[in-house]
Amino acid sequence: MQQQREPSASESYFWPSVLAIVLHVLVFGMLFVSFAFTPELPPAKPIVQATLYQLKSKSQATTQTNQKIAGEAKKSAARQTEVEQMEQKKVEQEEIKAAAEQKKEEAAQKAEEAKKADESKKADEAKKADEAKKADDAKKAEAKKAEEKQLADIAKKKAEDEAKKAAEEEAKKAAAEEAKKKIVEDAKKKAADDAKKKAEADEAKKKVADEAKKKAAADAAKKKAQDAARKSTEDKKAQALADLLSDTPQRQQALADEQGDEVAGSFDDLIRARAAEGWARPPSARKGMTVVLQIGMLPDGTVTSVSVSKSSGDGPFDASAVAAVKNIGRLTEMQGMKPSDFAPYRSFKMTFTPEDLAL
Repeated sequence: MQQQREPSASESYFWPSVLAIVLHVLVFGMLFVSFAFTPELPPAKPIVQATLYQLKSKSQATTQTNQKIAGEAKKSAARQTEVEQMEQKKVEQEEIKAAAEQKKEEAAQKAEEAKKADESKKADEAKKADEAKKADDAKKAEAKKAEEKQLADIAKKKAEDEAKKAAEEEAKKAAAEEAKKKIVEDAKKKAADDAKKKAEADEAKKKVADEAKKKAAADAAKKKAQDAARKSTEDKKAQALADLLSDTPQRQQALADEQGDEVAGSFDDLIRARAAEGWARPPSARKGMTVVLQIGMLPDGTVTSVSVSKSSGDGPFDASAVAAVKNIGRLTEMQGMKPSDFAPYRSFKMTFTPEDLAL
């Protein structure tokens, strides 16, 4: 019988080593997949590999016995390795299952937490929406209240404006009635005043006409008296000259002195009469006023200067007397007077009263 050859140590460990490698690759692949979906697992336990070393024996029997023992040891080690690998695989599967369960529980917990967070978020959103709705309702109520108040204010202002307008219209109406009444009264009053003024004007006109008639008569009488006085003076002068020429020298001297005084008095009256012709009586002139004027005159009878020597106390009357004498201009009656007779009239004083100037 041919003796069976014992496998060598390398041949004995080849297939178990390949199987172990394949198992390790599978385990590592599963672990890699589990790592992507599950929490990190604790490191796997190392697989103990036993290496048998064959000892050299001097005898073939010993060698065969040793080889047989080594073979059995290898088989036992392989079975032990396989068992350990199976146990390791079972542990890994249990770990994977536990990790999956834990992951499932965590997912469920996360889902529950997400659900609670979503419910809380929905509750918060509902609360915020409710608060927003309440705020919006309050805002709308406030806006409505403000609008109602604005409308009430507008209505109140409109009512006040209408009342004011009605009052103004009433006031205008009353004012128009009052104005109309006043116009009628003013028209009546004006008519009465016009009638009164017309009557007064007629009366004044009549009075003026009467005064004009009186003045004309007075002027005519005055002129007649002045003409008579002038004629009398001239007659007296002619008579005096005739007497001077026909009588003795003594008689002529006496008559000349007498006639000189008369002529002087006549010239004073003539000056007053001529001044009265151009006198404008001022309103302030009163009876009893007296003004003394200083008069300058040339031999031909021209009045050269007139000034107030003594005032009457009333300026307008004094000025009217000065103007009346200046208006005489020249007294032609004084021409031909002897120098001795004219000498007193070169510069002399005369007294005037309103009565003197109102001849």
